[in-house]
Amino acid sequence: MAPQRSTGGRKYTCSSVSSLKVACQYCNELYTSRGLKSHEQSCLRRKEKKKEDREFSRAAARSILKEGKHKHRSNKGRTHEAARDTTLVIQEAGSAADSPSAADSHYHYDDAGFEGLDDVQSVGKDTRLRSDSDISMGNNIPAPISVATATTSDRLDTFKTEYHPHSGRAPIVESFSVYGTNKPETTQSPVIDDEPWQPFSCRADFEFAELAHRAALSKDQTNELLKFIWRVADGRTNFTFKTHNDVSAAWTRASSQLTPFERHVVPVEYKKENIEYEVYSRPLWDWALDLLDNPLLAPQFVWDAQRLYKHDGTDFERFFHEPWTGDRWWDLQTSLPHNGAPFAFILYADKTHLSSAGAVKAYPVIARCGNLPVEIRNVDGPGGGRLVGWLPIVPADSDEDGKLSYTNLKKVVWHKSFTILLETLSLISKTGFAHQCYDGILRWLFPLILILSADYEEQCVMALIRGFNSACPCPICLVPKDKLTDHSTIYPTRVIDDAQACVRLWNMDRTAGEAALKKQSLRPVDNSLWIVERSSPHDALSQDTLHAYDSGLFGDHMFEEVKAHLKTLGRTAEKTTDDQFAAFPRWRNLNHFNHVTNISFSMATSSWISKNVLTRKDDEAGYALQTGEAEILVFQKCLDAHSMRHIFSDIRAKGAARNFSTRPNEKHHGPIKKAYKLQTNGKDIANQILRLDHTTFVSVVLRNRIDHFDDERRKAILSERELETEDLDDRSFGGHIHLGTPHLKTTMCPTVPLGSSAKKLSTFLNHALPAYNIPLPDGKTWLTLSAQDTVQEHRYLKVNYESVVDWKLTTDHLRCNPSFHGRERRDCALVRTQDKDGNNKNIFVRILFMFKQSIGSQTLDLALVQPMDAPTGPQHAIDQDLRLRRLRARPLASTEFITLHSVIRGALLVPDFASTRGDFFLVDYVDSDMFLRSQRYMF
Repeated sequence: MAPQRSTGGRKYTCSSVSSLKVACQYCNELYTSRGLKSHEQSCLRRKEKKKEDREFSRAAARSILKEGKHKHRSNKGRTHEAARDTTLVIQEAGSAADSPSAADSHYHYDDAGFEGLDDVQSVGKDTRLRSDSDISMGNNIPAPISVATATTSDRLDTFKTEYHPHSGRAPIVESFSVYGTNKPETTQSPVIDDEPWQPFSCRADFEFAELAHRAALSKDQTNELLKFIWRVADGRTNFTFKTHNDVSAAWTRASSQLTPFERHVVPVEYKKENIEYEVYSRPLWDWALDLLDNPLLAPQFVWDAQRLYKHDGTDFERFFHEPWTGDRWWDLQTSLPHNGAPFAFILYADKTHLSSAGAVKAYPVIARCGNLPVEIRNVDGPGGGRLVGWLPIVPADSDEDGKLSYTNLKKVVWHKSFTILLETLSLISKTGFAHQCYDGILRWLFPLILILSADYEEQCVMALIRGFNSACPCPICLVPKDKLTDHSTIYPTRVIDDAQACVRLWNMDRTAGEAALKKQSLRPVDNSLWIVERSSPHDALSQDTLHAYDSGLFGDHMFEEVKAHLKTLGRTAEKTTDDQFAAFPRWRNLNHFNHVTNISFSMATSSWISKNVLTRKDDEAGYALQTGEAEILVFQKCLDAHSMRHIFSDIRAKGAARNFSTRPNEKHHGPIKKAYKLQTNGKDIANQILRLDHTTFVSVVLRNRIDHFDDERRKAILSERELETEDLDDRSFGGHIHLGTPHLKTTMCPTVPLGSSAKKLSTFLNHALPAYNIPLPDGKTWLTLSAQDTVQEHRYLKVNYESVVDWKLTTDHLRCNPSFHGRERRDCALVRTQDKDGNNKNIFVRILFMFKQSIGSQTLDLALVQPMDAPTGPQHAIDQDLRLRRLRARPLASTEFITLHSVIRGALLVPDFASTRGDFFLVDYVDSDMFLRSQRYMF
């Protein structure tokens, strides 16, 4: 009998992988040989449980109707009998049982198997196995849910989507596997044509022009590159460009495919003098039609308002994310005809300096479409933000600056220019626009301004109020200036009718009108947004967290104070802080700084970095700054900012704050500045920059077509196995984990580092394999590994997990590499374990080594990790003051092997530079999911 060895009192849930596939005798789909038996059992059971599924669906529908959660009574032709017979719609997951993304249930020692075994637990045809933890990763077949046996925990992972009555769509109740990963119910977008690079002569021509544009090459540089290419590659490819004019001519032909910019002149009278200002605009509705006509974007548009709910064990609780989940979209669709739908614009405007001296400025306007999902709307691409306007800037005048008339002139110029940008929306916002949508439904689209994204200075211009020192400085409500700190009183919201009445009065009687305008802090100017129906600027404006807190309160004030205190402590303190910033672990999409004491702004990571420099003993005030920063990040207790009063109503009205944040729009200033510096001659800059921006737009659209064309060809040529093993960072994958960046196969001796041994791995496997009902190879009762056995090392891991923010699949990218871009990188993760008593427990670990291990016909995804669950003792006073979560690593001699399928998600841990005991701090602000897990103590 095999000896009974301890594995450190902890069990890790796990899985394995097999590539051999056999046809199922029931559904003829291909499955791994190991998982075939389990799948055939599930196919047989599926027939037996259809009746139970139908009963469950009907019971759920009756429950929802009884609770009054959805009422579609706006349709007068619907009878009471038809409403009573409304059935619950359970969205089907298709053939999810044979999809890699379906095998994602949790693994436990006592009830889970290795990857490759097929799982079936369905409601209707939804075959994703669910459990009560973060993301499914297992493949066992639990008992199906029936009406009689359904429990509270069964309903915890249930979501309900309620559509607007005008949509004519019934409510939908879904499990997470459908809600969290569902996509538009459309077929794969067809390949546009065999030559998606048209009107360029060939693909090589487009790719060269794209490269020259992205590289900001000058005319001479372009000509030199072309000469070089022709010398090297003459006759080897279909490449037709020979001069810069050829490239320009090709871009000119391509530019005609999309809406170009138009130049306008705005005449304004000031002191009996007629002054003309230039404004450039891309007609907004023409740009919208460009989006609607893009076959790759068409399936992604969302037209109907939705209310989303998640069951909390007692009832369905509502949550918000996209704009169409907010109350304003719902109210707007209610105000439209029965087949009408909002086409929601998100507009941003802000001045920026183009030259380093600040003498050359630009005033760009960026537009986004609120009907597209955030992963398309807020990123670079054909459906992302687009430059649609270039506003004039009234020059500074030492004789006129500060005068009320000159200030009003600036507002008049702004709104007359903005009116030109909006004029294509004015009529259509009243009549609607008939459009055959991708789903085949003819809808009347009504354009409107849903969101205005701007900092406070621009909000004052958009709302035409007089600024912070006026009687009512809020652009949204009429709170008096001396009541800005009063958060207990709700003040009236500004409405268009009141502003229009005041302006009309001013035009008839300047004295009385000025008094009325001043009372509400308004300007005597017609607001350009009044010409677009359902587009009140006061409803569209929202809190700007970027400028108020990130770059405002912290960047302009607290961070500067921290640097001042570090300077007072001397060069040693400054160098220590810079060195610790340089040692801060890298993380995907997180900016890294090698030094911060000589820059103007850094992200709010100073609490983790400078805690051992700005100590209470050395600098009481500097220490207080850090604690104050921590308080602000937790709750805005020390702020009297009135804008916080509107943040929750903004979220309920327009969805999550990312929908109205200025952050995605601020980054558009960078390409504009780069174009000015590298690709213009400093004259007529607006015309030159806008021509270059239009070229960028055309390039992005063509590149998107070509990438789609390549993907379709690649899918047709490569096998499913080859597609799954492609190591592409941004490519989605099925299942819970994907190992990439394979290294050379190596023997156990160099493979198991840090004093571990093949004997420890043997012990782990001998306990793990039987626990998952996987027999040892060749009938062995005890598996022995030798130092000569080889394993396949991997240095890159992608992990899919269920976000606790919006319950959608999110991906973490983890590295375990001794030299990643010249630096050692060993990321950390949150893993699922069981303690020695069999209780579930989640802990943090540091990944030391990742590899695939073949045992007989099984291939296991394993890792050597350093647990971070050593006792830390009583909470340190500084940790409590700075709200830091301390973790302590176990000695390297206590490293353990785990299956990578027990990884829940990645984690960013930063060393405590003052500790000699291997202490780390959890960076819980790295994303919203980790922040919520930390607040809820989910580990």
